[in-house]
Amino acid sequence: MADLTSQSTSIQSLYNWYREDRLYVNRRYQRKLVWTLEEKQKLIDSILKKYPIPAVLIAEKSEAQNAYEIIDGLQRLHAILSFIENAFPSLDGRYFNVEYFPTAKAQADLGKFKMSAEEDRLTQQEVSTILDYAIALSVMRNATENEINDVFDRINTYGHRLSDQERRQAGVENEFSSTVRDIACILRGDASLDVLLLYQMPAISIDLPKTRHGYDVRADEVFWVSQGILRSTDLRDSMDEQCIADIAACIVGGVLIERSKDALDEIYTSGSGEADRIITALEVYGSKKFSEEFNFCVDEVLRTCAFGRPEKLRDVLFSSRQTNPFPSIFAVLLMAFHELIVREGMVVSNYEAAKEALRGAASRVDAGRKATSPQERRKNIDTIKGLISPNFIKGNPPPAIYGNHSIMDIEAVIRRSEIELANYELKQGLLSLGDGSIDSGMIDKVVKTICAIANNGPNSSGKVIIGVVDKDADAERVKALDGIDPMKVGRRYVVGVNREAARLSISTEDYYARWKDGIKNSALSNNVRDSVLSSMDFNSFYGLGVIVITVPPQKSLSYVGDDLYYREGDSTRLAAKAQQIASLAQRF
Repeated sequence: MADLTSQSTSIQSLYNWYREDRLYVNRRYQRKLVWTLEEKQKLIDSILKKYPIPAVLIAEKSEAQNAYEIIDGLQRLHAILSFIENAFPSLDGRYFNVEYFPTAKAQADLGKFKMSAEEDRLTQQEVSTILDYAIALSVMRNATENEINDVFDRINTYGHRLSDQERRQAGVENEFSSTVRDIACILRGDASLDVLLLYQMPAISIDLPKTRHGYDVRADEVFWVSQGILRSTDLRDSMDEQCIADIAACIVGGVLIERSKDALDEIYTSGSGEADRIITALEVYGSKKFSEEFNFCVDEVLRTCAFGRPEKLRDVLFSSRQTNPFPSIFAVLLMAFHELIVREGMVVSNYEAAKEALRGAASRVDAGRKATSPQERRKNIDTIKGLISPNFIKGNPPPAIYGNHSIMDIEAVIRRSEIELANYELKQGLLSLGDGSIDSGMIDKVVKTICAIANNGPNSSGKVIIGVVDKDADAERVKALDGIDPMKVGRRYVVGVNREAARLSISTEDYYARWKDGIKNSALSNNVRDSVLSSMDFNSFYGLGVIVITVPPQKSLSYVGDDLYYREGDSTRLAAKAQQIASLAQRF
């Protein structure tokens, strides 16, 4: 049984914890950062006025000494600590004065955050008021995972800020909720480890168009919003997860469910007959299998819309200008694609014709309140299938659904690389951006990076993506050299490798083979070399083409010849000292 203790802790101490990697967020049950600017500013104003604010609940992490998982108070803590780091001004437009807080100033000097250029700042006395302010902390010690989930669920039962889907997911941890959350993270582009440090939360939180917070996931770039399926504010309320849950329950459960709040509530109610039915069905179906099918079908919808002149799904489905969201029609569309591709083993034979068949299809589908029953949904699915099926043929070979990276997977990896630097590496290709000559050492560099990623530990995996740059100048250079339009994903740009194959006057297949042969003929340890070669993948990625090299977890150290490499942030280093080698060996 967990022990609960109370303690008052100054904001200054909490900031030290924040930058000493002692405050964690568990994404299995915690929401994204969702507070508005005004809510953050009012909290800071309360602190400046020395008003009381609610207690923060944290749980001591059993596997890490003096580290804590935030159970309740995530939004409050991040607001306070990010204010110190000049993320936003106070209600009267003034910023925290870092000059009066040497600890934060040192972090700014290290490049951990950027100080505001605004000159209107808090006084030294106001800075002291904030740093000395005591936050009431309730600390759970020796708590089990089930106890933490239960506490979180109970806390949020009484809250009024959670959306329907956030309430369903709060404190619920089973195969179905995890699958829905994982697919949603990939489609939003905020896929990451389940447990993050508090200061990493902006990297996986959503910035709305009218309320910029500096978060890395821009709502208007997310699949759901960019295609018009949902509004940006719907993402904040987890309407994307609600849509995925509805589709998932219909597909893995084998029968269409009613599209309603009550039907989804029942599925998320632990111990209910419907919850047991869906969870059992998913265990039989396979969560990984379903996730790959879902993402593949989304890819095919995107490819259809992008064929010829790229269009948003909304503009294809609706004949007149439309700004309203259409999650119910999207659910019908995706299930129609799933039935044709997965159940019937079909592949799209003519994307152009399929796109034209879908043009104005929204008028053929009943999206009214009476269309929520399983019977009416069946009619709608059949209508969509009837429109597009003439442009599908029996797959021979069958569609490559499993074990390959979808467009959504690749975008998620690119975004994830911005947080988990040690596990991911992005390269633009074989050719120099200067004179366009072949970089003879590039494959060797990638081989060393593969070795280093493999040495991150037996429970760690990673990826190298070829065809991506991380600088605006490099993207512009590629555009000038090859006449292509790089696609921005987060802070990176996909430039692809098809352009390099064209410049080398070889096929994409031959270009891919150069990378594969380079790894095959390298001095990389047999174990990691063979596992990497078996999982290498190519994705057309909107015609740009990217190569994905997956580095699966390894059971022992990996070498390049006699050399041992490791990752230090986003850099690959040679382990030249005995102490470094011994430290790496202790990981396995």
